Amino acid sequence: MKYNFTDCTPRNDVGSGKWNEMKNYTIHKPEEVIPFSVADMEFQIAPEIREGLKTYIDTYVPGYANPTKIYFESVCRWQKDHHGWEIQPDWIMSTPGVVNAFHNAVQFLTEPGDGVLLLTPTYYPMYNAVTANGRIIMGSPLTLKTDHYEIDFEDFERNAADPHTKLFILCNPQNPTSRVFTREELERMGDICMKHHVFVCSDEIHGDLIMPGHVHIPFASIKQEFADHSMTCTAASKTFNLAGFQTSAIIIKDPEIRAAFLKHQKTTEINPKCNILGYEATRLAYTFGEEWYQEMLSVIETNYKLITDFCRKELPKIQIINLEGTYLLWMDFRKYGIEGKELAELLKSKANLFFDDGYIFGSEGEGFERWNLAAPTRLVEAGLKRLKDTMESL
Repeated sequence: MKYNFTDCTPRNDVGSGKWNEMKNYTIHKPEEVIPFSVADMEFQIAPEIREGLKTYIDTYVPGYANPTKIYFESVCRWQKDHHGWEIQPDWIMSTPGVVNAFHNAVQFLTEPGDGVLLLTPTYYPMYNAVTANGRIIMGSPLTLKTDHYEIDFEDFERNAADPHTKLFILCNPQNPTSRVFTREELERMGDICMKHHVFVCSDEIHGDLIMPGHVHIPFASIKQEFADHSMTCTAASKTFNLAGFQTSAIIIKDPEIRAAFLKHQKTTEINPKCNILGYEATRLAYTFGEEWYQEMLSVIETNYKLITDFCRKELPKIQIINLEGTYLLWMDFRKYGIEGKELAELLKSKANLFFDDGYIFGSEGEGFERWNLAAPTRLVEAGLKRLKDTMESL
């Protein structure tokens, strides 16, 4: 490989949330122990981004900033080249993260007491975006079919048809189940939402992280009606490990909805802009990061196959859910008959394995664990050995 995906730089004392959580949990850990939890990578960023940022800092004054024409062009080009979706620069809004975007969506598109539809289990900040704003979760559980999840469309439409339901927050690829929804599934969900006048906020932050055999289709690219009644949340942060730059591109085609979104931002965020280095890091990633991106995907695929093959042979009680997208592997431990929090404690205290525990993604995640695969393969191998030793000791 051209790029270094084998070294791992410890992040104990630099403000990393997942490393600090692990450090606070135990005093001593072997060198090969790293956290496999929060969805950022244990890879150095592409040198093209790193060196480009150095040049930028050496050249420009980091004063107050607006997104530039070349930033907008890079976002548009990436969507067209990778997802076949042609967007215009004036459709793009800025937020410090997609979480900010769907909180804003809940606040300006719904009223207290309204319902927000979610496919569950789901990314836990989505639950908070609903409940913290005084709205009601309209949960439609995905159905587990051995090694993948399917939508229960009867239940989905029942929730969408409820007169309280005003918004659907779609997560595609779906976190934590890794489903990459097909065109047919997206079209059917979209038609149901349009029929019942439910606006769609589509979180597609993992849309570049797709495994072979699957294709990410932007929801708004399917039909004109979908584009006019939706907003799409994107960022380079998951794809290129740039989360700390807090820069997201929120794509809204309809000018009235864009204006309403901006008006609401100005009442809540006051100055709804991202930082100057975030804009530049995104531009560098989308312009010069293709080769790094492709190699990174191959490492994720290698780690996925490694864990799947290992568990099939050594730990057959663990059901691995097919990884279609994201770098987050959803693992079913329920055959061990261990309660969710007890399982989490066992893995941390005995195996030195720091995953994201399934129960935080809702009741449907009880007994599951989410393994972040964006880490050097040798460290994944070390984790598998500790997992085997722990589970066999039960």
